[in-house]
Amino acid sequence: MKVFADQLPAALARKLPKAVIVAGDEPLQHRDACDAVRAAARQAGIEEREVLDVEPNFAWGRLLETASNLSLFASNKLLELRLGNQKLGQEGTKALAQYADMMDGSDDLLLISMGKVDAKQQKSAWFKAIDKQGIFVPVWPVDASRLGYWLRDRASHHGLQIDLEAARLLGERTEGNLLAADQELQKLALIYPANTRLNVEHIAQGVEDSTRFDVFNLADACLKGEPSRASRIVNGLKSEGVEAPIVLWALTRELRTLLSLHQHLDQGQSFEHACKTQKPMIFDKRRPSYQKAISRLSMKRLHKLLLMAQRLDLAVKGASAVPLWPGLHDLAMTMAGAKGILAETPWTYRISANN
Repeated sequence: MKVFADQLPAALARKLPKAVIVAGDEPLQHRDACDAVRAAARQAGIEEREVLDVEPNFAWGRLLETASNLSLFASNKLLELRLGNQKLGQEGTKALAQYADMMDGSDDLLLISMGKVDAKQQKSAWFKAIDKQGIFVPVWPVDASRLGYWLRDRASHHGLQIDLEAARLLGERTEGNLLAADQELQKLALIYPANTRLNVEHIAQGVEDSTRFDVFNLADACLKGEPSRASRIVNGLKSEGVEAPIVLWALTRELRTLLSLHQHLDQGQSFEHACKTQKPMIFDKRRPSYQKAISRLSMKRLHKLLLMAQRLDLAVKGASAVPLWPGLHDLAMTMAGAKGILAETPWTYRISANN
């Protein structure tokens, strides 16, 4: 049975299942879901807990042995199987299917903590067998459009109230990092009395801008088509004293990767195959970002952007009068899809006119 993270405590209070699968890559909600299962187990009188960390070459027989071992001190136990992003393999899927067959005659509670579960895995025999008697909790990142509302609700966990605009500012200050935002709320709960209603001024004064600007965040914003975020990161990199050649290297690398993807697609190859041919290979998690970028940036536009990058490289070497940081800002903004940057910026216009 699928239950979303915010509904899990209520579901556990109604009936404690035989198993809970918590799957996803967002750390705060993942942690909270696992904590909710542990709390429900304690509430149900389960005092013994055993943890199995699945690492490469994990002996899957340990799962069945642990489940079969009778405790001298308790009639049941909480068994935690921590998979992370490890692949199950044939041995793992077989062991979990066998465990599912044992669940009817057991009073134990199995908590499986793992990374994202795709549609194929959800159709596998082991998953369906465990899900039939348990709860599946998919943990997804909070969409940017919902982040303010999510943080407004989260503040109540710490005995605070927060205006929607203040919640949005908190999300911006922490760059959408839920763990960082939650830590800031905890600090604010120590500063202000219970039930204080936080406004924009409270957040501006009490929350440091904890965004960690780096070139990989910038590349991600450019690929996803997020110009406002790209602009903020470029300005942050400049203020933090990051060397301009590092920023230029990161942007140029993505431009060359996008051109290579276009070329493979023009040859009739699939997008997945094109991603696998890149060096380094583009992994599944990042492929949607590249797909967005190649649908937004034509080969002609990418070649123009590379010409911009070449002029900036000359500026780094002192062989061009192009303003370096404004140029990097324009390059990033154009990659991210900002309208009119390439045509309206005087120095970039000269590049396109001369080429």
